[in-house]
Amino acid sequence: MRIGVFCSGGDAPGMNACVRAVVRAAAERGHEVIGIRRGWQGLLDNEYYGKEHGQLIMDLRSVSGWARYGGTFLHSSRSAEFRTIAGLEKAAAILRRHGVDALIPIGGDGTFHGAVELADYWDGQIVGCPGTIDNDLMGTDFTIGFATAVQTAVEAVDKIRDTAESHERMFLIEVMGRHSGYIAAYTALAASAEIACVPETPTDIPGIVEHLNVLRQRGKKSVMVIVAEGDEEGNAETINKRLIGAGCPYATRVVVLGHLQRGGTPAPMDRILASQLGIWAVHALDEKQTGVMVGRAAGQRVTTPFPQTYAQHKPIPDDMLRLLTTLAM
Repeated sequence: MRIGVFCSGGDAPGMNACVRAVVRAAAERGHEVIGIRRGWQGLLDNEYYGKEHGQLIMDLRSVSGWARYGGTFLHSSRSAEFRTIAGLEKAAAILRRHGVDALIPIGGDGTFHGAVELADYWDGQIVGCPGTIDNDLMGTDFTIGFATAVQTAVEAVDKIRDTAESHERMFLIEVMGRHSGYIAAYTALAASAEIACVPETPTDIPGIVEHLNVLRQRGKKSVMVIVAEGDEEGNAETINKRLIGAGCPYATRVVVLGHLQRGGTPAPMDRILASQLGIWAVHALDEKQTGVMVGRAAGQRVTTPFPQTYAQHKPIPDDMLRLLTTLAM
């Protein structure tokens, strides 16, 4: 079997570890792997890892040491052309021309939407791996890159807290999460933040100000507020203005972590998860599965049809939200 592997959408720490696992699991089972550069667009542009050296197939040594690096050596992108009928037909023709039997895309919901659309034009197998820092896909407890993104955010919050305490201020720290509050919730818990604003729960501005006044009366000199960029009340800057207008008792500052959260050395848990998922994707192909994402739930391999991975919002567990409330005293 000839397998094409690529990364698509936003990069996530651990993607390189996943590609490494795919290549080595495939080699163990007698398959060939082609590394496609720059996601769906790279497929359309015939960009392959090693092509410049005249070697199309990725061997065992081509991925040596990859697990410890962030980003993606295969690069990533988004493709408007691929979303057209002409683009899909072109992609299918290219895959047939290169004798590709199966694809393993590593990415998020946009990547899997593309896989579903391609299946209407190409009869090869497609098994995906969840690579996104947002942890917003159904069918897996965690996605590749989430643990590292939280670790990066927590380290940043810890540093900012030093300044907050020194100047007796409140900081609103915006983390990624356009539709999901997972990074915000986990960062708030791990960094002992007093408040978290996430899309999954209503952000009550008057209620937050009331809580801040209570904290002030208890003698708390500094406060950390973690804001998911996609909170229904707006981003950190917007929420800051609304809190000030509602009588916030603290002097405030806003920090946006932005793309800082996508970079850096993958945390051990991301390396392990990515390695498991990469191997499991190859196993799923050998089992003749297609149109599914491999995930890990309760420590076990599960497969979920692509449409189900993004059909509904992945909720933050209630016990996590209760922890936030209990600890924010």
